[in-house]
Amino acid sequence: VQLQAFGGGLVQAGGSLRLSCAASGRTFSNNGVGWFRQAPGKEREFVAGISWNGGVIYTADSVKGRFTISRDRAKNTVYLQMNSLKPGDTAIYYCATSRTAVAGKGNEYPYWGQGTLVTVSS
Repeated sequence: VQLQAFGGGLVQAGGSLRLSCAASGRTFSNNGVGWFRQAPGKEREFVAGISWNGGVIYTADSVKGRFTISRDRAKNTVYLQMNSLKPGDTAIYYCATSRTAVAGKGNEYPYWGQGTLVTVSS
């Protein structure tokens, strides 16, 4: 399966962006999908994950209350709505497909998209 993340860009602090993760090659409708980010000079971190049917969602404490993950199985797409953005959210954001039906921080993610850059200015 090939994943493509898009929707990144430059936004002012307090603004919003919606990232999308689309799958091609085969569906990922039966797999969990996670969003991760990596800021310059920092390790990659888990942001949010959603199970195959959207019934189980994990969100990192650093973005809880500001970011919302969702999915449209018919469109084979997972979204990350990001509100109240802060300069500390600046990073390359990646989506990845879990090996299982859930997508938590500790799951395995064998398939990754190429990432989309989010820059939040102060």
